Amino acid sequence: MCFTGIQILTGQEKNENNFSKVWVADQGNGTYKNPILYADYSDPDAIRVGDDYYMTASSFNCVPGLPILHSKDLVNWKLIGYALSKQKPLEVYNKVQHGNGVWAPCIRFYNNEFYIYYPDPDFGIYVVKAKKAEGPWSEPIMVKEGKGLIDPTPLWDEDGKAYLGYAFAGSRAGIKSVLAVCSMSSDGLSAHNDDVMIIDGHTTDEVTIEGPKFYKRNGYYYIFAPAGGVATGWQTVMRSKNVYGPYEKRKVMDQGKSAVNGPHQGAWVQTQTGEDWFIHFQDQFAYGRVVHLQPMKWQNDWPVIGNDENKDGTGEPVMAYKKPNVGKKIFPIETPPESDEFNKPKLGLQWQWHANPQITWGLPTAMGYYNLNCIPVPKDYNNLFDVPNLLLQKFPSDEFTATAKITFNSRFDGEYAGLVIMGLDYSFLCLKQEEGKLFLSQRTALKADKKGIELESKKIAIKDKTIYLQVKVKAGGICNFLYSIDGQKFNSVGDNFTAREGKWIGAKIGFVALREGVINDAGSVAIDWFRITN
Repeated sequence: MCFTGIQILTGQEKNENNFSKVWVADQGNGTYKNPILYADYSDPDAIRVGDDYYMTASSFNCVPGLPILHSKDLVNWKLIGYALSKQKPLEVYNKVQHGNGVWAPCIRFYNNEFYIYYPDPDFGIYVVKAKKAEGPWSEPIMVKEGKGLIDPTPLWDEDGKAYLGYAFAGSRAGIKSVLAVCSMSSDGLSAHNDDVMIIDGHTTDEVTIEGPKFYKRNGYYYIFAPAGGVATGWQTVMRSKNVYGPYEKRKVMDQGKSAVNGPHQGAWVQTQTGEDWFIHFQDQFAYGRVVHLQPMKWQNDWPVIGNDENKDGTGEPVMAYKKPNVGKKIFPIETPPESDEFNKPKLGLQWQWHANPQITWGLPTAMGYYNLNCIPVPKDYNNLFDVPNLLLQKFPSDEFTATAKITFNSRFDGEYAGLVIMGLDYSFLCLKQEEGKLFLSQRTALKADKKGIELESKKIAIKDKTIYLQVKVKAGGICNFLYSIDGQKFNSVGDNFTAREGKWIGAKIGFVALREGVINDAGSVAIDWFRITN
């Protein structure tokens, strides 16, 4: 049957388990390949709780924020939720705030509760708590107020005392390449004003040292911290017998002869069997900060991460390795969600908005589609970089094809919707009503963050409001847009487009629905399905 112009399908065409994943780290033979997550889970932090592993990551202005991933073996990861449903202050994050919001977080399990500390570089350091990783999570609590305070990491000592390590964002604080530690209340909800600098990277060749992670082992306090810059840096570890130092330091991993640029910032995790592993990111620009897993070992109370072929104490990344020993040999292959049939009356976990979502932007249905409304473009609109109601998800691999079946239920001229590749440059397939008729074109804006002008390709007249939109992404982020009327024969539209990263995030793919001017009865686009394939 048909409803609002979209065919409700069952069986093969609406089978959510019908599509293979485009990137799987688990090789099925006891080994894995890196990255373990070929997606933008930036600044990852992870812990083990019993036999379960949990990871979170930066989310910046994307909402919901603070993704929560779960694994049984450190290789196969499932996205199970988010710790932040909306960002505060609401009056700030109800608008697009590219590159602001949630920077590098830290997840810990203490006193039978999960804690995630996260920084907002414009306001300070927050914490959210939960009894279960799946939630519900508490409202954010301000732990330490201060502009430019970033990358928090707590430590609860054996004597019950609590400490908080953190870094500084030069863009806000006016200082950088410095790490500090202060004490906290034992419940971890309030930091004290007894801050002590523990390293000055300017004097120790640790330029841009940031992203600390606090641990204790064999009587040593350890600070794992990246230095040298996001795309070009290395992993430094510092140790001391006193929480406030002085700290010794050592470079424990860098690129070496590998192809993995800037391997750093992440988490030390120990398995149930006593193996040590390090999760970190690699900046792949348009693809974001993808996640790697490295073997780790201890030598003379110093960690060595990756492959240390020349035995100098500084490892380099491995691209393939045997899977961690977690006490059981086989767990099912699992990756974060990609394709979405929109069969359930709730939005899939892969989707995020560019600001705090409003109920008018769109609604799920129990009728096999998601209904995305044509919202007026913002005041002082330049291009899509100003738009909060973009429904987007991360790139899932270096190469993939994304296809969507939509029905455009426009009601007025000036309404448009489409499939978008979003970043500092963007391009999208735009279906627009003009003079009562539908036209399809490619719209592209370069340097969108600098108010770049949106240019349009030759328009194609479209008779049927149900249409298939597709983009093929090749290595290097090269995107080719296509469309089809019957879902079988696809025709190219416009020119090839090279995806670019966003502000501190990778390029994203998804949907846009807008209108020119305020109307009291918006048109909408019914998204039947969205599928990622090889």
